Amino acid sequence: MLNLNSVMIGTKQPKVLAAFYEKVLGQPAGMVDEEYGFYGWQAGAANLSVLDHSEMVGRTKDPGRIMFNFETPQVKEEFERIKALGGVVIKEPYEMGGGWIATLADPDGNYFQLVTPMG
Repeated sequence: MLNLNSVMIGTKQPKVLAAFYEKVLGQPAGMVDEEYGFYGWQAGAANLSVLDHSEMVGRTKDPGRIMFNFETPQVKEEFERIKALGGVVIKEPYEMGGGWIATLADPDGNYFQLVTPMG
């Protein structure tokens, strides 16, 4: 079986996204290579990274094509906190199957979700 190790977000504004995810995750990037515009965080069992990517221009064109989820038992509270940090609201918290989900976007327009941990 394959193990999902990391998610990388390609961007032309790595410092902006790094500053945003630093606030979202509540910690500075644990891996930094400013020469390549690379910033990475351990986020649970996986890594989240931001990388200066020569092929990325402007905001994402299909923001809902791939979304990544941050698990938290406090979906509503984290939603409000991240919204205050500049996260763009895509979908307010809603209940689904006994858990909660909320969708936000980062400064490049990439969607991510806050979800109740699965049982």
